[in-house]
Amino acid sequence: MIENDINSVNEIKALALDMISNAKSGYPGIALSAAPILYTLYAKHLNFNPENPGWLNRDRFVLASGHATSVLYATLHICGFPITKEDLKQYRNIDSNLPGYPDKELTPGIDVSIGSAGLGISNGVGLALAERYLRNIVKSEEEEQALIDYRTYVFCSDIDLMEGVSYEATSFAGAQKLDKFMLLCDISGITNDGEVKNNFIEDLEMRFESIGFYVGTVKDGSNLKLIDKAITNAKKSKKPSVVFFKTIIGKDSRNENKSVSFEGPLSDDDVFAIKRKLNVTVAPFEVRKDSVVYIRSLINNRVREKYSLYINSFNKIKSSANDRLLKLLQLLVNKEFNIPFESLNFKVNDSYNENLLMTNHKILNMVASKTEFLFGGSADVASTTKVYIDHTSIQSPEKPLGRNINFGLREEAMAGILNGISLSGLKTYCSTKLINADRLKSSMRLSAYMQLPIVYFFTHDGFGNGEDGPTQESLEQLDMLRSIPNLKVFRPSDINEVLGIWEYICKEKGPICVILGNNKMPKVLNTHPKLTLKGGYIVKKEEVHLDGILVATGREVLDALNIAVELKKENLDIRVVTMPSIELFLKQDKTYQDQILPKTCKTIVLEPNSKLSWGIFVKDPNDIIGLNDFGYSGHQEEILRKIGYDYESLKITIAKLFLSNRKN
Repeated sequence: MIENDINSVNEIKALALDMISNAKSGYPGIALSAAPILYTLYAKHLNFNPENPGWLNRDRFVLASGHATSVLYATLHICGFPITKEDLKQYRNIDSNLPGYPDKELTPGIDVSIGSAGLGISNGVGLALAERYLRNIVKSEEEEQALIDYRTYVFCSDIDLMEGVSYEATSFAGAQKLDKFMLLCDISGITNDGEVKNNFIEDLEMRFESIGFYVGTVKDGSNLKLIDKAITNAKKSKKPSVVFFKTIIGKDSRNENKSVSFEGPLSDDDVFAIKRKLNVTVAPFEVRKDSVVYIRSLINNRVREKYSLYINSFNKIKSSANDRLLKLLQLLVNKEFNIPFESLNFKVNDSYNENLLMTNHKILNMVASKTEFLFGGSADVASTTKVYIDHTSIQSPEKPLGRNINFGLREEAMAGILNGISLSGLKTYCSTKLINADRLKSSMRLSAYMQLPIVYFFTHDGFGNGEDGPTQESLEQLDMLRSIPNLKVFRPSDINEVLGIWEYICKEKGPICVILGNNKMPKVLNTHPKLTLKGGYIVKKEEVHLDGILVATGREVLDALNIAVELKKENLDIRVVTMPSIELFLKQDKTYQDQILPKTCKTIVLEPNSKLSWGIFVKDPNDIIGLNDFGYSGHQEEILRKIGYDYESLKITIAKLFLSNRKN
């Protein structure tokens, strides 16, 4: 049997080299070192069904080391996933379903699309946390047998462990005692630029022991028996686990154990020599039938019973009277994220005057009461951002149904963990101050690419952290967020617009950013929840003749309305437009856009952030009243006066701009 295993591993290595040679790009070093690890995992441990890649109770696998895709795709092919020989030949090519880095939208058997090094580890932690939460929801039911009871495996290399997010995520996993999370680490000691020891000398075993992990080490990462035994032992632990495999990068190539084997195709004669050494005699992209039959029968014999038990349990629930459990499972399988919420059901008193953070808190709790599939947390600022669910506990090993996640001060890991949670069939959210948005960027970009149902609540925008000083005051973050494709960014002006945003959250897929100030806000004149979904609309129409348009977002909408009223004394008839979401406004048809913002009319934009987002709406850059420089330390009102952004200064600036236009 071990001979069959060795032959299968060698054929996977050969396939990976064929793919890299054919594509004329890729990473052969890790393909040669990691093949025994991935083969052992898929053949002997990972529960999956190639004929049903989306099986709800399958084990999850995350390839955090995205540069190992060639060996993963070769493994998926030989295991029976619908990846053909022709697909392998198109590896890394345009329009291929096998891109350079894993992409769940394109490739069967891929659970997570991967970006920067280390991020996949945080995704895996999110998958494991979601499994525990969902397992405990289902566990209370009599018919729960084997419906949700899976493991999450993450493959990484020592490169990933250099990234700060890897420490953040694994530290959180250790504190949460996520015993169904396992990290498999290829430790070759070689990077693209040389030996790891030149810049990375920590004792990884001690590091992981100190944060609550079970630690296993395999000194020969090519020994299939030792790999199998190490994974088996790790699965028995009641802690999250990590297994380190000491490997040789580019093993059996002329450049083994050298950084030159890290990236780029090997020479044809080197590939030929490696195949001869591995006793692979088939033509390129071919696999011996014996190997295919062996590995697929191995997987089928091991997984068949678990898969049948799941199907039987699911069918039992379908025929039972347990409508709640059936609905929960159907939601998870179909990923139907709609939550009943109608913004017009709420009547807002005209005397309303409340901090929007508290308004948002109340609506969040209203929505959370309608579904068990909404939960999330904060990077140690929930008491400030007010983004938490009342009357529930903090998520923990002792209270796995707690719906508030305390991530600690780990913004980057928080965003990556959210991706994993949402990939499990849950709608989730997080919160932090807007100045920290940059730390979430890499994972937010992936959530936008994968269209994951995540809500990012960012608070204290502009100079909302006045006393903390200029380094804590956001400036360019809104532009950064608005630049990410598929991400919808909202900056609401009042409770009506927050209600409209929540209707969007409950009914739409894809990630959303909500920017909330920390000031008390009244109900603003003529705001409307439904019109909020158009991105921009008129809150004050001109009375007789349109002399100009004033566009504003957030709390500045109220200033814009008051200024427009005062400008009437200057015989200026000004329209005021609130634009809570530029992205949604630009998705409206051209007729609507021109109706709200006719091109022939002078338009001035008012928003206390960088000006870069607004150029498409104005003719003169000076008509964007934003911020160009860092702020100061002091009370918010004092800072606004110093930079000319208080109400009186804004009124003078806006009047001059409109009056100069009339003279011209």
